[in-house]
Amino acid sequence: MTDQSKLEKLFRQHYRQMYRLATMLLHDDAESKDVVHDIFAHLLRESQDLREETAEHYLLTSVRNRCLNVIRSRQIQERVEHLYLLDLDTTITPTERLEEELKALYKGINQLEPPVCRDIIMQHFRDGVTFKEIAIRLGVSETTVYKHLRRALHQLRTYLNNK
Repeated sequence: MTDQSKLEKLFRQHYRQMYRLATMLLHDDAESKDVVHDIFAHLLRESQDLREETAEHYLLTSVRNRCLNVIRSRQIQERVEHLYLLDLDTTITPTERLEEELKALYKGINQLEPPVCRDIIMQHFRDGVTFKEIAIRLGVSETTVYKHLRRALHQLRTYLNNK
């Protein structure tokens, strides 16, 4: 859509709605403005012909999709920052204490119920087997493997926190 007069008309008609939607999703004025401006910049660069009856739906859908991408990007960045902070917080612990913690961990793993939880956690973390491979070995879905792993980790955390 290179016709600037059409683009200008769309901008005037839909900017407020688009900005409001972006602000509701992102809770950030500057980022919301960036999202809306990026959409109009994309329309200016690309040669797309928007029909008037579908323009509003197209623009609002574009805002929603770009906001979801921004949110996804934020979540990934937060996870990386969290892992980075955990990596920085490596304290040197005496060998005896590490041995005690490992013994407690294996004791907790051996107490996991049902036994399939114990098998899955050992295959995944000790042997490095993927969820898909575990699912094939056990003849269950990957979702089932994930649920058992989540259950096992919850039990293990509870056990270790009570130690």
